[in-house]
Amino acid sequence: MRQVKYGVIGLGWFGEKHGEALSALPQVDLHAVCTRTESRLNEVGDRFGVAKRFSSYDEMLADPEIEAVSITTMWDQHVEPAVAALKAGKHVFLEKPMASTVADCDAIVEAAKAASGHFMVGHICRFNPRYAAAKQAVAEGRVGRIISMYARRNLPAWVGASVLDKIGPIIGDGVHDTDLMFWMSESRAVSVYAQTVKFRDHAHPDLGQVMYRLESGASCILESVWCLPDTTPFQIDERLEIVGTEGSISIHDTHPNLMIVDRDGSRCPDTTYWPDQRGECRGALRDELEYFVNGIVKGDRPTVITPEESREAVRACLAAEESARTGEVVKIG
Repeated sequence: MRQVKYGVIGLGWFGEKHGEALSALPQVDLHAVCTRTESRLNEVGDRFGVAKRFSSYDEMLADPEIEAVSITTMWDQHVEPAVAALKAGKHVFLEKPMASTVADCDAIVEAAKAASGHFMVGHICRFNPRYAAAKQAVAEGRVGRIISMYARRNLPAWVGASVLDKIGPIIGDGVHDTDLMFWMSESRAVSVYAQTVKFRDHAHPDLGQVMYRLESGASCILESVWCLPDTTPFQIDERLEIVGTEGSISIHDTHPNLMIVDRDGSRCPDTTYWPDQRGECRGALRDELEYFVNGIVKGDRPTVITPEESREAVRACLAAEESARTGEVVKIG
């Protein structure tokens, strides 16, 4: 079996998750890792037995053996390595959100168009089998025309506190549901109104609530609350309700599809996105990376999501954040 020589740029918590998923794929040779922090570079490199370790992504991208990279840096540090990797002829898997400004998204989209390598943004929810089944049902016309959608993606306070100095709840998690709503409806937002609440001492608000009007006429509401009680037994309360002119779809994921109660209390382990099964990372993260790598091996470019679709989700979420700051409805277009 041909193996794709693969590198990971950015070794925070999610960069290590990429390492777990990639190491479980027989089509992948995890060839190199990259971060500026030497201790972390060695920690992750040792865990996955990676010989090539770089503190500069430019040096990594100069390695002619590397065919593909995951970029898992913070969202406001995406544009430079993504554009550089595409120009170097690498296949690029970029974590969401695509970038922190629409202008940076534009630069990445243009670089992807001009590149010889494949490019994909990791909108992992499209690989959640429940959302994929919902999309199929919508495409088959089983609910008629979508007129309403409601989504929520709520987290315990301790999870929110770990990221609120880096990113806010609307773009941080609302980008998932924004993308899902646009994907399901095959439409986009033309206006948005949003509100946030901030009560802890972090750079970003503790929760965001958003209302979109789509080109199709549908009304969409999403909430992203990053301050559920710390005793909450799950890490995500994730739901999507779709109402059409002829039917409806309801998705209720993560909580409480599995609950374990023991002497320490109750908890709901992840069974969808990156569960550990038989000593390997399984779930939607592995599935999307496998889809990306198989496309490289077969010469098939990714079609599950386009760069333009990923940019549109960022555009809408940033407009929602502007609405929350100004208290005004923001037109998008």
